[in-house]
Amino acid sequence: MTILVAVYNTEQFLDRCLDSLCGQTLHDIQVVCIDDASTDGSPAILRRYQAADPRVEVVTLTTNRGQAFARNQGLKRARGRYVAYLDSDDWMAPDCLEQALRAFESHPRAGCVLLHTVYWEDETRWREFAMEPFECISGHEAFVRSLTWKIHGVYVVRADIHRRFPYDESAHSFSDDNTTRLHYLASDEVCTCEGTYFYRQHAASVSHRTDLRRFDYLVANRSMSRKLKELGVSRETAAVYENHRWLNVIDLYMIFFRHRHAMSPHDAAQALGRLREAWQSIDVSLLAGSLRRKPGYMPLRGSWFLFRLQEELYFSLRKMLGR
Repeated sequence: MTILVAVYNTEQFLDRCLDSLCGQTLHDIQVVCIDDASTDGSPAILRRYQAADPRVEVVTLTTNRGQAFARNQGLKRARGRYVAYLDSDDWMAPDCLEQALRAFESHPRAGCVLLHTVYWEDETRWREFAMEPFECISGHEAFVRSLTWKIHGVYVVRADIHRRFPYDESAHSFSDDNTTRLHYLASDEVCTCEGTYFYRQHAASVSHRTDLRRFDYLVANRSMSRKLKELGVSRETAAVYENHRWLNVIDLYMIFFRHRHAMSPHDAAQALGRLREAWQSIDVSLLAGSLRRKPGYMPLRGSWFLFRLQEELYFSLRKMLGR
Protein backbone atom coordinates (compact mmCIF):
# COMPACT_ATOMS: atom_id res chain seq x y z
CA MET A 1 0.00 0.00 0.00
CA THR A 2 1.23 3.49 -0.88
CA ILE A 3 0.54 6.57 1.23
CA LEU A 4 0.95 10.03 -0.32
CA VAL A 5 1.95 12.85 2.04
CA ALA A 6 2.01 16.35 0.52
CA VAL A 7 4.05 18.65 2.78
CA TYR A 8 4.13 22.42 2.92
CA ASN A 9 5.39 24.27 6.00
CA THR A 10 4.00 21.88 8.62
CA GLU A 11 7.11 21.32 10.73
CA GLN A 12 5.17 21.50 14.01
CA PHE A 13 2.91 18.59 13.01
CA LEU A 14 5.10 16.51 10.70
CA ASP A 15 6.71 14.24 13.32
CA ARG A 16 3.34 13.02 14.57
CA CYS A 17 2.16 12.45 11.00
CA LEU A 18 5.18 10.38 9.98
CA ASP A 19 5.43 8.53 13.30
CA SER A 20 1.87 7.35 12.78
CA LEU A 21 2.85 5.90 9.39
CA CYS A 22 6.14 4.34 10.41
CA GLY A 23 4.34 2.74 13.37
CA GLN A 24 1.56 1.10 11.35
CA THR A 25 0.77 -2.55 12.10
CA LEU A 26 0.74 -3.04 8.31
CA HIS A 27 4.46 -3.07 7.60
CA ASP A 28 4.44 -3.52 3.80
CA ILE A 29 3.87 0.13 2.92
CA GLN A 30 5.47 2.81 0.77
CA VAL A 31 5.38 6.35 2.17
CA VAL A 32 5.90 8.98 -0.54
CA CYS A 33 6.40 12.45 0.92
CA ILE A 34 6.28 15.37 -1.50
CA ASP A 35 7.81 18.59 -0.21
CA ASP A 36 5.96 21.39 -2.00
CA ALA A 37 8.82 23.92 -1.70
CA SER A 38 8.53 24.36 2.08
CA THR A 39 10.37 27.30 3.61
CA ASP A 40 10.39 26.04 7.23
CA GLY A 41 12.08 23.02 8.83
CA SER A 42 9.92 20.45 7.04
CA PRO A 43 12.59 19.37 4.50
CA ALA A 44 15.07 18.53 7.28
CA ILE A 45 12.44 16.46 9.09
CA LEU A 46 11.65 14.56 5.88
CA ARG A 47 15.34 13.79 5.29
CA ARG A 48 15.63 12.46 8.86
CA TYR A 49 12.75 10.03 8.39
CA GLN A 50 14.01 8.97 4.97
CA ALA A 51 17.40 8.12 6.47
CA ALA A 52 15.81 6.17 9.33
CA ASP A 53 13.18 4.16 7.44
CA PRO A 54 13.70 2.77 3.90
CA ARG A 55 9.91 2.81 3.32
CA VAL A 56 9.95 6.62 3.34
CA GLU A 57 10.70 8.32 0.01
CA VAL A 58 10.99 12.07 -0.47
CA VAL A 59 10.17 14.04 -3.62
CA THR A 60 11.34 17.66 -3.55
CA LEU A 61 9.59 20.35 -5.59
CA THR A 62 11.38 23.64 -6.21
CA THR A 63 8.19 25.69 -6.72
CA ASN A 64 5.03 25.64 -4.64
CA ARG A 65 2.31 24.21 -6.90
CA GLY A 66 -0.42 23.21 -4.46
CA GLN A 67 -1.60 19.97 -2.94
CA ALA A 68 -3.13 18.40 -6.07
CA PHE A 69 0.04 18.84 -8.13
CA ALA A 70 2.21 17.59 -5.27
CA ARG A 71 0.13 14.47 -4.73
CA ASN A 72 0.19 13.71 -8.46
CA GLN A 73 3.99 13.78 -8.42
CA GLY A 74 3.89 11.23 -5.63
CA LEU A 75 1.29 9.13 -7.44
CA LYS A 76 3.75 8.67 -10.30
CA ARG A 77 6.02 6.79 -7.87
CA ALA A 78 3.31 4.69 -6.22
CA ARG A 79 4.00 0.96 -6.26
CA GLY A 80 1.22 -0.27 -3.99
CA ARG A 81 -1.96 -1.99 -5.09
CA TYR A 82 -3.87 0.56 -3.02
CA VAL A 83 -3.23 4.26 -2.48
CA ALA A 84 -4.08 6.43 0.52
CA TYR A 85 -3.26 10.02 1.35
CA LEU A 86 -2.38 11.59 4.67
CA ASP A 87 -2.25 15.35 5.07
CA SER A 88 0.97 16.35 6.78
CA ASP A 89 -0.79 17.84 9.80
CA ASP A 90 -3.00 14.76 10.30
CA TRP A 91 -2.24 11.26 11.58
CA MET A 92 -3.58 7.69 11.60
CA ALA A 93 -4.30 5.16 14.33
CA PRO A 94 -1.69 2.34 14.37
CA ASP A 95 -4.00 -0.25 12.75
CA CYS A 96 -5.64 2.13 10.27
CA LEU A 97 -4.09 0.76 7.08
CA GLU A 98 -4.35 -2.86 8.21
CA GLN A 99 -8.08 -2.35 8.77
CA ALA A 100 -8.44 -0.84 5.28
CA LEU A 101 -6.59 -3.76 3.68
CA ARG A 102 -8.84 -6.25 5.47
CA ALA A 103 -11.89 -4.46 4.07
CA PHE A 104 -10.53 -4.70 0.51
CA GLU A 105 -9.81 -8.41 1.01
CA SER A 106 -13.31 -9.02 2.39
CA HIS A 107 -14.98 -7.08 -0.44
CA PRO A 108 -13.24 -7.85 -3.77
CA ARG A 109 -15.55 -5.48 -5.70
CA ALA A 110 -14.61 -2.49 -3.54
CA GLY A 111 -12.85 0.34 -5.33
CA CYS A 112 -12.62 2.56 -2.26
CA VAL A 113 -12.63 1.97 1.49
CA LEU A 114 -13.62 4.87 3.73
CA LEU A 115 -11.70 5.37 6.96
CA HIS A 116 -13.32 6.13 10.29
CA THR A 117 -12.69 9.88 10.53
CA VAL A 118 -12.25 11.97 13.66
CA TYR A 119 -12.14 15.77 13.42
CA TRP A 120 -9.59 16.90 15.99
CA GLU A 121 -9.13 20.34 17.55
CA ASP A 122 -7.36 19.32 20.78
CA GLU A 123 -7.48 16.68 23.52
CA THR A 124 -10.82 17.96 24.79
CA ARG A 125 -12.45 18.99 21.50
CA TRP A 126 -12.93 16.34 18.85
CA ARG A 127 -15.83 14.66 17.08
CA GLU A 128 -16.47 11.76 14.77
CA PHE A 129 -17.73 12.45 11.27
CA ALA A 130 -21.50 11.94 11.45
CA MET A 131 -22.34 9.40 8.76
CA GLU A 132 -25.18 6.91 8.38
CA PRO A 133 -23.58 3.52 9.09
CA PHE A 134 -23.08 1.15 6.16
CA GLU A 135 -20.75 -1.65 5.20
CA CYS A 136 -20.87 -1.33 1.42
CA ILE A 137 -22.85 0.76 -1.06
CA SER A 138 -22.62 1.11 -4.82
CA GLY A 139 -20.12 3.53 -6.28
CA HIS A 140 -22.95 5.58 -7.81
CA GLU A 141 -24.70 5.87 -4.46
CA ALA A 142 -21.42 6.96 -2.85
CA PHE A 143 -21.03 9.59 -5.57
CA VAL A 144 -24.52 10.94 -4.90
CA ARG A 145 -24.00 11.00 -1.13
CA SER A 146 -20.68 12.77 -1.55
CA LEU A 147 -22.33 15.73 -3.31
CA THR A 148 -23.66 16.92 0.04
CA TRP A 149 -20.96 15.11 2.06
CA LYS A 150 -23.32 12.65 3.66
CA ILE A 151 -20.21 10.53 3.38
CA HIS A 152 -16.74 11.98 3.71
CA GLY A 153 -13.75 11.90 1.38
CA VAL A 154 -11.11 10.22 3.56
CA TYR A 155 -10.43 6.84 2.03
CA VAL A 156 -8.06 4.33 0.42
CA VAL A 157 -8.51 3.65 -3.30
CA ARG A 158 -7.37 0.98 -5.72
CA ALA A 159 -4.29 2.25 -7.54
CA ASP A 160 -5.70 1.49 -11.00
CA ILE A 161 -8.69 3.77 -10.30
CA HIS A 162 -6.40 6.48 -8.93
CA ARG A 163 -4.15 6.38 -12.00
CA ARG A 164 -7.22 6.70 -14.20
CA PHE A 165 -8.33 9.71 -12.18
CA PRO A 166 -5.34 11.56 -10.70
CA TYR A 167 -5.82 14.67 -8.59
CA ASP A 168 -7.56 17.51 -10.42
CA GLU A 169 -5.15 20.45 -10.74
CA SER A 170 -7.74 22.84 -12.22
CA ALA A 171 -8.04 24.91 -9.02
CA HIS A 172 -5.64 25.60 -6.16
CA SER A 173 -8.32 24.68 -3.60
CA PHE A 174 -11.24 22.25 -3.50
CA SER A 175 -10.39 20.29 -6.66
CA ASP A 176 -9.63 17.18 -4.55
CA ASP A 177 -13.42 17.00 -4.09
CA ASN A 178 -13.63 16.20 -7.80
CA THR A 179 -11.12 13.37 -7.50
CA THR A 180 -12.97 11.83 -4.57
CA ARG A 181 -16.29 11.82 -6.44
CA LEU A 182 -14.74 10.35 -9.59
CA HIS A 183 -13.10 7.60 -7.55
CA TYR A 184 -16.45 6.73 -6.00
CA LEU A 185 -18.20 6.79 -9.37
CA ALA A 186 -15.55 4.47 -10.86
CA SER A 187 -15.96 1.94 -8.03
CA ASP A 188 -18.33 -1.02 -8.16
CA GLU A 189 -18.62 -0.74 -4.39
CA VAL A 190 -17.50 1.70 -1.72
CA CYS A 191 -17.05 0.18 1.72
CA THR A 192 -16.11 1.30 5.22
CA CYS A 193 -13.64 0.07 7.82
CA GLU A 194 -12.72 0.75 11.44
CA GLY A 195 -9.29 2.21 10.70
CA THR A 196 -9.19 5.73 12.17
CA TYR A 197 -7.89 8.88 10.49
CA PHE A 198 -7.41 11.95 12.71
CA TYR A 199 -8.20 15.10 10.74
CA ARG A 200 -6.78 18.20 12.39
CA GLN A 201 -9.11 21.21 12.34
CA HIS A 202 -7.74 24.71 11.69
CA ALA A 203 -9.78 27.90 11.97
CA ALA A 204 -7.74 29.32 9.07
CA SER A 205 -8.58 26.53 6.62
CA VAL A 206 -9.79 27.51 3.14
CA SER A 207 -13.36 26.43 3.89
CA HIS A 208 -13.50 29.05 6.67
CA ARG A 209 -12.06 31.92 4.62
CA THR A 210 -13.86 34.64 2.73
CA ASP A 211 -11.03 35.54 0.37
CA LEU A 212 -10.79 34.81 -3.35
CA ARG A 213 -9.64 31.22 -2.83
CA ARG A 214 -13.10 30.36 -1.53
CA PHE A 215 -14.41 30.93 -5.06
CA ASP A 216 -12.04 28.27 -6.41
CA TYR A 217 -14.95 25.94 -5.64
CA LEU A 218 -16.73 27.27 -8.74
CA VAL A 219 -13.70 26.56 -10.92
CA ALA A 220 -13.42 23.04 -9.51
CA ASN A 221 -17.15 22.47 -10.05
CA ARG A 222 -16.88 23.43 -13.73
CA SER A 223 -13.97 21.05 -14.18
CA MET A 224 -15.98 18.22 -12.66
CA SER A 225 -18.99 18.98 -14.87
CA ARG A 226 -16.78 18.82 -17.98
CA LYS A 227 -15.25 15.53 -16.80
CA LEU A 228 -18.64 13.91 -16.30
CA LYS A 229 -19.58 14.95 -19.82
CA GLU A 230 -16.34 13.44 -21.18
CA LEU A 231 -17.12 10.18 -19.36
CA GLY A 232 -20.56 10.06 -20.97
CA VAL A 233 -22.45 9.57 -17.72
CA SER A 234 -26.21 9.22 -17.85
CA ARG A 235 -28.36 12.33 -18.03
CA GLU A 236 -29.70 11.44 -14.58
CA THR A 237 -26.22 11.44 -13.06
CA ALA A 238 -25.29 14.65 -14.89
CA ALA A 239 -28.46 16.29 -13.57
CA VAL A 240 -27.66 15.28 -9.98
CA TYR A 241 -24.32 17.06 -10.22
CA GLU A 242 -25.59 20.08 -12.18
CA ASN A 243 -28.23 20.78 -9.52
CA HIS A 244 -25.54 20.52 -6.85
CA ARG A 245 -23.37 22.90 -8.87
CA TRP A 246 -26.20 25.43 -9.22
CA LEU A 247 -26.79 25.45 -5.45
CA ASN A 248 -23.09 26.17 -5.01
CA VAL A 249 -23.40 29.19 -7.33
CA ILE A 250 -26.22 30.57 -5.18
CA ASP A 251 -24.38 29.82 -1.92
CA LEU A 252 -21.23 31.52 -3.12
CA TYR A 253 -23.19 34.54 -4.33
CA MET A 254 -24.47 34.80 -0.76
CA ILE A 255 -20.87 34.74 0.52
CA PHE A 256 -19.97 37.42 -2.03
CA PHE A 257 -22.98 39.51 -0.94
CA ARG A 258 -22.04 39.30 2.73
CA HIS A 259 -18.28 39.73 2.52
CA ARG A 260 -17.42 41.67 -0.65
CA HIS A 261 -16.73 44.88 1.28
CA ALA A 262 -14.04 43.05 3.26
CA MET A 263 -12.33 41.94 0.04
CA SER A 264 -9.96 44.04 -2.00
CA PRO A 265 -11.50 45.60 -5.15
CA HIS A 266 -9.40 43.24 -7.27
CA ASP A 267 -10.49 40.11 -5.40
CA ALA A 268 -14.14 41.22 -5.37
CA ALA A 269 -14.05 41.72 -9.15
CA GLN A 270 -12.37 38.32 -9.63
CA ALA A 271 -14.95 36.61 -7.41
CA LEU A 272 -17.80 38.21 -9.34
CA GLY A 273 -16.17 37.11 -12.59
CA ARG A 274 -16.02 33.50 -11.39
CA LEU A 275 -19.66 33.68 -10.38
CA ARG A 276 -20.60 34.94 -13.83
CA GLU A 277 -18.59 32.21 -15.58
CA ALA A 278 -20.29 29.56 -13.44
CA TRP A 279 -23.73 31.08 -14.10
CA GLN A 280 -23.09 31.08 -17.85
CA SER A 281 -21.88 27.47 -17.88
CA ILE A 282 -24.85 25.88 -16.10
CA ASP A 283 -26.95 23.54 -18.25
CA VAL A 284 -30.36 24.92 -17.30
CA SER A 285 -32.13 21.98 -18.97
CA LEU A 286 -30.74 19.71 -16.24
CA LEU A 287 -32.01 21.81 -13.34
CA ALA A 288 -35.05 20.72 -11.36
CA GLY A 289 -38.20 22.71 -12.17
CA SER A 290 -38.57 23.65 -8.52
CA LEU A 291 -35.19 25.43 -8.66
CA ARG A 292 -35.84 27.13 -12.00
CA ARG A 293 -39.00 28.70 -10.56
CA LYS A 294 -37.83 29.47 -7.00
CA PRO A 295 -37.20 33.17 -6.24
CA GLY A 296 -33.51 33.73 -5.61
CA TYR A 297 -32.61 30.54 -7.49
CA MET A 298 -33.98 31.22 -10.97
CA PRO A 299 -31.16 31.09 -13.56
CA LEU A 300 -32.47 34.01 -15.66
CA ARG A 301 -29.90 33.11 -18.30
CA GLY A 302 -31.04 35.85 -20.63
CA SER A 303 -29.51 38.61 -18.54
CA TRP A 304 -26.62 38.69 -16.06
CA PHE A 305 -27.97 42.04 -14.87
CA LEU A 306 -31.38 40.55 -14.01
CA PHE A 307 -29.79 37.56 -12.31
CA ARG A 308 -27.62 39.84 -10.17
CA LEU A 309 -30.62 42.03 -9.38
CA GLN A 310 -32.53 38.95 -8.25
CA GLU A 311 -29.68 37.86 -5.98
CA GLU A 312 -29.19 41.32 -4.47
CA LEU A 313 -32.91 41.64 -3.69
CA TYR A 314 -33.12 38.08 -2.38
CA PHE A 315 -30.17 38.32 -0.01
CA SER A 316 -31.09 41.86 1.05
CA LEU A 317 -34.52 40.56 2.06
CA ARG A 318 -32.97 37.64 3.93
CA LYS A 319 -30.68 40.04 5.75
CA MET A 320 -33.66 42.20 6.76
CA LEU A 321 -35.42 39.10 8.09
CA GLY A 322 -32.30 38.01 9.96
CA ARG A 323 -31.74 34.84 7.95
